[in-house]
Amino acid sequence: MGERRMNIQAVADKTGLSRPTISALYHDKAKRIDYDTLNALCSCFDCTPGELLEYHPDTPNQVSV
Repeated sequence: MGERRMNIQAVADKTGLSRPTISALYHDKAKRIDYDTLNALCSCFDCTPGELLEYHPDTPNQVSV
């Protein structure tokens, strides 16, 4: 959204997704994403899922001794 200069409300209006959904995704607070949401975002930004998503494996908490 930042690269395209669209704010959260503009993306919500264009995609039909709720503002809280867009906000959670934008602020990296979302725990999951539905296929319909992914499809709407890809259509909005004319991109592929790979251009929207990055994989960061969970790292276990390490205790220093």
